[in-house]
Amino acid sequence: MPKKSPLSLVNETFGAKDKLVDKLVALLNRDEQPKAELRKRLLVAANSKLLNLHRVATAVKEKFGSRDKLMAQAASLLGHGKDKDFLSRLDHHSDARLLDLVTGAERKAKRAAAKPKPKPAAQKS
Repeated sequence: MPKKSPLSLVNETFGAKDKLVDKLVALLNRDEQPKAELRKRLLVAANSKLLNLHRVATAVKEKFGSRDKLMAQAASLLGHGKDKDFLSRLDHHSDARLLDLVTGAERKAKRAAAKPKPKPAAQKS
């Protein structure tokens, strides 16, 4: 089965690009810029980019609730939970990058927990 184009995915899932942009404006509203300006920028973006933004924004919203909680989770998984400088550096990353950091750290912790501990070598007498 051939892969569907981003345009057909947008039209099937959201009905039109305008509706997808409206949902993204609601998800991405962080008071950094006015909603009208954000909407204008998103309307000229590629459909694939908009689909990716929607995927990341909904994942952040569902799993963590907010960007701040996502940053706190990433910092704690990476062992820098109380490091203010590290948190300020994480603030410069995109949501997608932070989500990748968290999923990678969770995967690494899961592998470490599942890995059997080596048995101590038998001592020769």
